[in-house]
Amino acid sequence: MQKNSENFSMQDALRLAKSPAGQRLLALLQQTEGSTLQQAMDQADAGDYDSVKKTLASLMENEEVKALMNQLGG
Repeated sequence: MQKNSENFSMQDALRLAKSPAGQRLLALLQQTEGSTLQQAMDQADAGDYDSVKKTLASLMENEEVKALMNQLGG
């Protein structure tokens, strides 16, 4: 089930992050894309969400990231 971002709560984020696919995705991103992930987090902190989208789009080039995102419903 896909939800729009307006209805996505912190509980939803925590549930996804604690799931096996979410845990694997986080570990993979930290291991292989740590600087890119940090850049996206910094952009989000600054409120630059357009840049966050562009930065995270580059992560989707990784086939394992794509597969895990599909498992998470994204």
